[in-house]
Amino acid sequence: MSIEEVDNNNNSKYHVPNLERALFMIELLASSSAGMGLTEISNQLGISKNSTFRIAMTLLHHGYLTRDENSKVFNLSGKLLSVGYAAVTEQNLLEKSMDVLRDLRNSTKETVLIGIILADEGVVLEQVPGLHSFKFWIDVGTRFPLHTAVPSKAILAFLPEKIQQPICERIEFKKYTNKTITKLDDFLEELKTVKDKGFAKDDGEEVEGMHCIGAPIFNGNSYPVAAIWITGPSDRLPKSQFDQLGMSVKDHALRISQRLGYFTK
Repeated sequence: MSIEEVDNNNNSKYHVPNLERALFMIELLASSSAGMGLTEISNQLGISKNSTFRIAMTLLHHGYLTRDENSKVFNLSGKLLSVGYAAVTEQNLLEKSMDVLRDLRNSTKETVLIGIILADEGVVLEQVPGLHSFKFWIDVGTRFPLHTAVPSKAILAFLPEKIQQPICERIEFKKYTNKTITKLDDFLEELKTVKDKGFAKDDGEEVEGMHCIGAPIFNGNSYPVAAIWITGPSDRLPKSQFDQLGMSVKDHALRISQRLGYFTK
């Protein structure tokens, strides 16, 4: 059924035609793994190429679509997914996570946090303060750059390439310390390592002397919706313990994932 047929069957005087067309476009692209060009979208939706172009470029400008500059094919970006997860699952996610975060804090004595990716930034959802007299404290709602933080690395590493690649290409790769990854190719290689190990590490990439280890949380569709991580000073979280601590963080993240319906064969 084309948009015009839907409009004719819709007697509501409150609907906004261009908004409806944008929503139909999003739904159409969600069903296409290869993406679509303007002509195909226009034909599928039964609207003019001019309208299709204006709507697609608006969605592109606001980060809801990506476009291959060579083929001019449009795809959905990860922004819509991240907004949806933030709105729908945040409370449920925290309810199923807090006791696990406390268990991890008790075993490591370090501050434990949980966060998500929202658009092109990471966001801290909640934390459990460490047990040491000196501990890191990060305000809930704090945004963090994707290329330095372990939660964003942990999530990005397990995203489908179709969604991962455009997000990574938009990263500015600002340099914070001498250990900051500043090139896209190096960052993509880092994500491969994260995926192989199942956890991510930060040995002072944003703040000298601060180390972090994190792992992804998956939902019932095996999609990485969040991550948990521990953070502390380098003398208490030395690089020599990254693998051991990484496996512990990974195991605790798996407990939360299983509560969200995730299972491994």
